[in-house]
Amino acid sequence: MRKVVVTGMGIVCPVGTGVEYTWKNILAGKSGIRKIDKFDASGFASQIAGVPVRGDGTGEFNPDVVVDPREQRKMDLDIIYGMVASDEAMRDAGLVDGGYDADRFGVSIGSGIGGVQAIYDTCVDLINDGPRFISPFFVPKAIVNMTAGYVSIKYGLRGPNLATATACATGSHSIALAVDLIRSGRVDVMMAGGTEAAVNQLGLGGFSAMKALSTRNDEPEKASRPWDKDRDGFVLGEGAGILILEEYEHAVKRGAKIYAEVAGVGMTADAHHITAPAPNGVGGMRAMKLAIDDAGLKCEDIDYINAHGTSTGLGDVGELVAVRELFGDGHACMSSTKSMTGHLLGAAGAIEAIFSVLAIRDNIVPPTINLENPIEEVGDFNLVPNVAQKRKVDATISNSFGFGGTNASVVFKRVK
Repeated sequence: MRKVVVTGMGIVCPVGTGVEYTWKNILAGKSGIRKIDKFDASGFASQIAGVPVRGDGTGEFNPDVVVDPREQRKMDLDIIYGMVASDEAMRDAGLVDGGYDADRFGVSIGSGIGGVQAIYDTCVDLINDGPRFISPFFVPKAIVNMTAGYVSIKYGLRGPNLATATACATGSHSIALAVDLIRSGRVDVMMAGGTEAAVNQLGLGGFSAMKALSTRNDEPEKASRPWDKDRDGFVLGEGAGILILEEYEHAVKRGAKIYAEVAGVGMTADAHHITAPAPNGVGGMRAMKLAIDDAGLKCEDIDYINAHGTSTGLGDVGELVAVRELFGDGHACMSSTKSMTGHLLGAAGAIEAIFSVLAIRDNIVPPTINLENPIEEVGDFNLVPNVAQKRKVDATISNSFGFGGTNASVVFKRVK
């Protein structure tokens, strides 16, 4: 079977834009959750979110350097996030100036919801001014596959062009599909990941109506607290994560920098409930086991688990119970970087895959911040509370579980 490796990465998220800057903040336990200032959120139960900081400084989000401001008017923010992260990933992989067979280079970039802002703005225009005022760019702004389309056009990538939409598992499923395409021999290189921009009136209102969001509005940085007894819901976030995945021999031949191998993928369904996980997290546990088996590893080979870990009542417990059942309380540790980034929905799995790869590169695991009063189910399991931990990391697993009962796990391991 053809080996798939990671040769480039790009990120836009609430704790930073750019992989190295973001990783430094993640290891330092820095929260990116703040009071919402994009719009007046005073009428919403939850008034906090994780949004990339705009500006020209190091680690700030400045899309103008990648996307012409005139073109940005034709795009929803999720597309712009994806374009910026893709640019970094291509540069990191040494591919931005070409040097590849465009017919064997594909794109797999999804979104959980797509252009939510475009949908909201267009509805307002329709109600207030009538159908003649609907923008001709509405549909291209709103549909889920347009980030993949724009990226393909920018770099002339003529391989498979795909967009997965599996809620919070989107980023991980996008990676899994890309891996399968490379393994099958259909392509040599894939750009894979997810993007999301749902922090607006419609996105915030929808999740608030479900009573899914934290309302710790006076302490934004402490609001996302997976496995803590005082958690009260997840925090909405937005951004993008993109990885360049490449067939191993192809990467070696061109002298590419290799971060890690994407060794295994696992995908399952709970077949239980539209929003609640299956009892004891059995669906997620099956996805993890399938990914580990696909990688040719054993559970004891996994050193670090990047959890789905959203800070919700049922989800946190189900995943923790499943992980303890599968891995025991010995070698592996687990943390939730959503404690710092918030939950980026369709982008979450890709961003957390990047963190899982960097844990291997640097032999360090990121913390779960705000874990001050652990739930009873934690027991003796190491959830890396509040401070990053230096340790040998040769293999990691990244979990993503989504509404509709969809589950995805991806195993990364050191290339030796």
